Amino acid sequence: MSGSTVRPISIRSFASPIVHIDCDAFFTSVEQALKPELRGHPVVTGKERGIVACASYEAKAIGVQRPMRIFEARKICPGLICLPSDYETYSLYSRRLFGIIRRFTPIVEEYSIDEAFAELSGLRRIYRTDYVQIAWQIKQSLQKELGLTVSVGLSASKTLAKIASKEKKPDGFTVVRANELQHYLPGIPLERVCGFGPNTVALLQKKGIRTVWDYVGRPEGWAKQWLGKIGVELWHELRGEPVYPVLTQEKDDYATISKTKTFTPPSSDKDFVKAQLVRNVESAFIKLRRHRLRVKRIAIFLRDQEFRSCGLEAELDRSSSSIMEAVPLVSALFEKVFCPAKFYRLTGVVLSKLEPDVAMQYSLFDDVPQIRSFRAVDKVIDGVNEIYGKHSLHLGVSLWLGKHRQHLSERGDLPARKAELLRGETFRQRLNIPMWQVKV
Repeated sequence: MSGSTVRPISIRSFASPIVHIDCDAFFTSVEQALKPELRGHPVVTGKERGIVACASYEAKAIGVQRPMRIFEARKICPGLICLPSDYETYSLYSRRLFGIIRRFTPIVEEYSIDEAFAELSGLRRIYRTDYVQIAWQIKQSLQKELGLTVSVGLSASKTLAKIASKEKKPDGFTVVRANELQHYLPGIPLERVCGFGPNTVALLQKKGIRTVWDYVGRPEGWAKQWLGKIGVELWHELRGEPVYPVLTQEKDDYATISKTKTFTPPSSDKDFVKAQLVRNVESAFIKLRRHRLRVKRIAIFLRDQEFRSCGLEAELDRSSSSIMEAVPLVSALFEKVFCPAKFYRLTGVVLSKLEPDVAMQYSLFDDVPQIRSFRAVDKVIDGVNEIYGKHSLHLGVSLWLGKHRQHLSERGDLPARKAELLRGETFRQRLNIPMWQVKV
């Protein structure tokens, strides 16, 4: 479209005012909030894995990026501060983040640990101000109470709000009204749209589409012809016509459940590596039972110190939620994948073909008494772990995890929240509060 023929897509500012809140370098920002002496310095988390999990903006400015190896990052930045990831504390901060947002509006979607969508419809009368000021107040409250910087995007749909929040990171605040899209979208490349992957972008570029404005300028039927249902939904979203609602309910359905664990230093000890894998399987099945699901297909994989992965998958005879039925299959897969000549640094498991764990019709050849006894064992495991902490009761093979204590604590790889316990706390059971390191 030429500049002389550009017309507004909408005459309204917001069809449905939606704000997207995105924390800036969340993990390292939390560390800097708890340890003020780290502010202004290049910081990364992920020391326990040997890979940069998150880099502060000071580190990014020097060239440190995830998932760079720690030793490579230190070559770029000799003064780099490397910390183990403290996911427990990050989760606590995440809860506070969502709690603060819900003080302004109850319609909040927890999109990820450090991202949220919130709908602001109808709040102007309550706060006696416009949507822009309400979004600004949310941003200011988060930064003041958490000690973190956040980037905020306000627009007429979830897709547009997410694009806007990335506009001026870090500490950004961008408002994109529906009646101003003809000025904003021509400068937005296709890669900025959540939902347009590399293959989709390549296809659109072959069709002469270079920017988001080019895309929304095509007819709806064209979007459906080339990209199907999702293409049409994004076409409407990018025109300020909301399709995706802000979902307030917690996620209760899963296509897969996965658990991985990185350990340092790498090991070629077969029993130890298998114990790491089985511990992941135990964790995955705990989550499986918590959501009242059962699994049919199990995949395992191992990653060596050269970051090469290998794995296999297989199916159980029938869907199950019992760890006792899964371990024999996992052990058989492990025997085929493990190579004694390699040093491994990560194990992982993926559960798929999930279904609700409801009443099952047994086949003629099922050992019903054994199946029921396995379910009884799992019930005891879950009950004990709920009282005394996760993995308090576990399979005997996991005892090999204690054979190499250096894998648990060498080089200060434990986060401060696990290394510096409060009175009465244990390694498995701690109060749900972060550990501030400030001078009083």
